[in-house]
Amino acid sequence: MSKIAIMQPYLFPYIGYWQLINAVDIFVILDDVNYINKGFINRNFLLINNQKFKFTLELKSASQNKIIKDIIIGNNSEKILKTILFAYRKSPYFENAYDLVRESLEGINGSNLSDVLFNSISKVNSYLRIKTKIFRSRDLDINKNLKGQDKIIQICKSLNSSHYINNISGSRLYDPFTFSKNEIGLNFLKAKVIEYKQFNNDFVPYLSIIDLLMFNNLEKTRKMLLNYEIS
Repeated sequence: MSKIAIMQPYLFPYIGYWQLINAVDIFVILDDVNYINKGFINRNFLLINNQKFKFTLELKSASQNKIIKDIIIGNNSEKILKTILFAYRKSPYFENAYDLVRESLEGINGSNLSDVLFNSISKVNSYLRIKTKIFRSRDLDINKNLKGQDKIIQICKSLNSSHYINNISGSRLYDPFTFSKNEIGLNFLKAKVIEYKQFNNDFVPYLSIIDLLMFNNLEKTRKMLLNYEIS
């Protein structure tokens, strides 16, 4: 039996997402659920001119009535790459971090959103030397009509996982008694605020993992993966 986490895919999410992946044996990308407008599935924050700056990957006809795995990417990925280039080209670890982002975003116009996010998450995992097994919910043999907590429990059972860990933000979504009744442990991960030097400005927290990788080497970043609490 193993520990599992299940989350929607996001575009280069913040360090807490990677802490969660690193804390479990199996991570499931929940891509057969509805897209969320104005969420972080296709957007995140960078540091530009010492300020928090939102960047958004363009999508074609995306709406909350569509499933994530059925959405197609638009035509602004090259613009995003140029934005990242000019924002971080003087950062200490630019070369490795930018190559990682470029490999994930270059030539993706017209591609499937779920495929691109799965690819980018896998590339960051590889860079960070995270060994967790990654699955997509679209590929699992489960009842696709289930929603919310019931779906999570069935995914756990389908992958023989006895312990479910979620981000602390999801603590109100799940009933401990129901998980216990299904013989599945339930815990929540809370990322601690992690500070690091960003050029010469005051620290701006909760940015994309892109920002963190631009200013920190692999050894330091891997230590940050362990900077959380489990409740």
